Amino acid sequence: MLKQITCLCAGAFPANLSTAGPVTFRGLLLLAMLLTGNALQAAESTVYKQTADQTMEQVYPAVYKALEEAKFFVVFEPKISKMLSRFSEKWGEDYNQNKLSSIRSMVFCNGWYANAVSNVDPDMLALCPLRIGLYEKQGKTTVVFARPTAIGAQSAAKSVLKALEEEVINAINAGMKAGEG
Repeated sequence: MLKQITCLCAGAFPANLSTAGPVTFRGLLLLAMLLTGNALQAAESTVYKQTADQTMEQVYPAVYKALEEAKFFVVFEPKISKMLSRFSEKWGEDYNQNKLSSIRSMVFCNGWYANAVSNVDPDMLALCPLRIGLYEKQGKTTVVFARPTAIGAQSAAKSVLKALEEEVINAINAGMKAGEG
């Protein structure tokens, strides 16, 4: 990467920087843009992801229990892979190309957080109820969770969303760990 930056910017910097003028500014601007782009790519993902060397049958009930113990009450449990399987003939080779053996979801809510978010920024109720996705492939189960702080990055409720996100992630981690036993 450093070689690329050096090559791109080499012609932008004259030998005498004190008389460089606009050429140096363009080179510095280009360098700043390249470095900023890489920093943004390295930033935290908008989706939290945790994978365990466990089956869906081990992970799902453990994560469910951990969410409920953290006062996030599961209100809906779609069995997505079962619903999708109805279309296997219709979709043909486009069906389940990643060979996932199970796809499920948990839709959940915490009344206290819903109230706290609505008190600060009612528009962030778009997040309510929250949900996680779970999928299994080759005996490993992955839990994915869209980070509320990514959606509410500019929201006045960002601090509440951050606390909410941390609690959900802690519950996911606790459930994944409990599923090992």
